[in-house]
Amino acid sequence: MLYKEFQGIRLSRLGMGNMRLPVKNEKIDRVKAREIIDYAMKQGINYYDTAYVYHQGESESFLGEALKNYPRDSYYLATKFYVDANPSIEEVFEEQLKRLGTDYIDFYLLHCVNEETIDKYMDENRHYLDYLKEQKEKGRIRHIGFSSHGKPETLERFLNWSDCFEFVQIQLNYLDWSLQNAKRQYEIITEHGLPVWVMEPVRGGKLASLGEKYDAMLKKEKPEWSIPAWAFQWLMGLDNVTMILSGMTTMEQIQDNVATFQKAEPLTEEQTMLLQNVAAGYESSLAVPCTACRYCCDGCPEKINIPVWMNLYNELSLTKDRDRWEQAMKQENGPEVCIGCGQCTTHCPQNIDVPGYLKKLAEGRVFSES
Repeated sequence: MLYKEFQGIRLSRLGMGNMRLPVKNEKIDRVKAREIIDYAMKQGINYYDTAYVYHQGESESFLGEALKNYPRDSYYLATKFYVDANPSIEEVFEEQLKRLGTDYIDFYLLHCVNEETIDKYMDENRHYLDYLKEQKEKGRIRHIGFSSHGKPETLERFLNWSDCFEFVQIQLNYLDWSLQNAKRQYEIITEHGLPVWVMEPVRGGKLASLGEKYDAMLKKEKPEWSIPAWAFQWLMGLDNVTMILSGMTTMEQIQDNVATFQKAEPLTEEQTMLLQNVAAGYESSLAVPCTACRYCCDGCPEKINIPVWMNLYNELSLTKDRDRWEQAMKQENGPEVCIGCGQCTTHCPQNIDVPGYLKKLAEGRVFSES
């Protein structure tokens, strides 16, 4: 396992994200998930990332149970406070300590700073940063950071607001380098002298397979690499990236990722150009930039499994397969039950017009989209 130093501690370059754990009957499949955590620990992964809202609040308690038999100094815990889930940071933090079965958090983040939440986090009447600093002084928090899905100017504003942050977590991958202007976000964090933590390195699995055409192009160049390895090796070539988080759902995924993180192999100039060409072609075929983060799902009054339908929209926009569409539309809680309330779009880090796409899907207008 590759490691990188951060303030005198040695962090595995691959971190275990706990937002996409295997599920069974809409709950975490604790047997399979525990196998993944045990494997991660055995392979030297020492950074475990979760959040108050992941898996509808179950992720933290599962992680606390999964790690309780390991020495506390053998791993680093990261979790987050999300203002829209519960505005009381005191209440949330105490609950998180109990869920995780610990008396301190190694890396604590303000969660999902964007255009909708930034003013809430910066509200002086809420004293969020004062509270975090106080907990750090008491040793209950070791390092303070934040995650951002905001625009570059939002990120810059938040960094200019306070100098207490020690790291910043952003959505970063070779597709979003241009698509979501992640390049400028990376530059802003670097200009502020802070290290970058990466989320969505393979864009919720979208970059794990790019389709037969693009997969073949990459396999021809590096037949010994998996397709996800390209995304990870590209990230390891960015000097200011310290932590790369991957939400690994299966043993196959974590085994492949662990193999990748045994050795950094910087891309050559020609390989970088190839990856850029592949990204440009893939981007042009992607109708909906959904990463399946599921932030949209919790507040949906109709309980629509939105990422599944967004993935279907992308599939149908390419295949134009009406038989596939007709079969899908027979399922319950499909796009036709959407009431257009817009809660999903409000919580979407990609700012996707979810009701609009659901309506097009329900009406079959996906087949008329170019």
